[in-house]
Amino acid sequence: MLRGSLALLTDLYQVSMACGYWKLGRADEEAVFNLFFRRSPFRGGYAIAAGLQDALQYMAEFRFTPEDLAYLATLRGNDGRRLLEPGFLEYLGALKLTLDVEAVPEGTPVFPHEPLLRVRGPLAQCQLLETPLLNFINFSTLIATKSARICEAAGGDPVVEFGLRRAQGSDGALTASRAAYIGGCAATSNVLAGMRYGIPVRGTHAHSWVMSFADEREAFASYAEALPNNCTFLVDTYDTIEGVRRAAEVGKQLAARGHAMAGVRLDSGDLAALSARPARSSTTPGSSRPPSSPATTSTSARSRRSRPGARRSACGAWARAW
Repeated sequence: MLRGSLALLTDLYQVSMACGYWKLGRADEEAVFNLFFRRSPFRGGYAIAAGLQDALQYMAEFRFTPEDLAYLATLRGNDGRRLLEPGFLEYLGALKLTLDVEAVPEGTPVFPHEPLLRVRGPLAQCQLLETPLLNFINFSTLIATKSARICEAAGGDPVVEFGLRRAQGSDGALTASRAAYIGGCAATSNVLAGMRYGIPVRGTHAHSWVMSFADEREAFASYAEALPNNCTFLVDTYDTIEGVRRAAEVGKQLAARGHAMAGVRLDSGDLAALSARPARSSTTPGSSRPPSSPATTSTSARSRRSRPGARRSACGAWARAW
């Protein structure tokens, strides 16, 4: 989660509506806002709730800093005059959330039209929170749900999340790694997420390792020599089937030295077809099991992990169609 003041992490219309409530004397009217979705993502029957930790942290730390207020003072309406009058900015500067918050625990299966989170309190405060809470809950819930579906398809084999390099920025990468773990992934390649959230980390080598050697077999053998207790070989740098054969040869050498090759990994090509061929053609040296397919090498259908939720804190309806 981003650090520093995040009070401005919202849409302008939330601030303008809060200003309107304040000017009309309605800012402190009691309101109840429910966050829910109308349709399950991925054409499925459920979603896995996530994002509550960031939402609670946001509300606990919510405040408008002098820098926030100075920026808001620069905003202009379509007549060129100040959009937000000084009295309203003083109101924001003194604002402390006085809300009741209820939510389902992270990792809980949830269904359409069922509130994932409910806030009760002054109307203007609820309004200011609409956009950020949707942001925190929507993205994390979407990733956790996708993770749960993949883990279910893996049939009990471990699933590892490797999405860092394609994630939407550093904050999105951390959020996604955590949400994937809530959804059932066994580990992540994201080392910072591992440290920050206590998620197991996994990873061996990339194509660049293989390409730095004269040939693929030398690359596998050298990696096995350097890190014999962490060998899952990436076999698709040149020819996938030949890569599997060379990995098996090095695996036999590992077994002779008292170590075991964990499996092989594919990053390209027809993954469904190619992953079946290694399983038919050979077994992992030192093991009676066939080498893992891409889905099983990098992925575990664990039970969904509960995170602290269903909390009440002193700190309309929000809906989102996926």
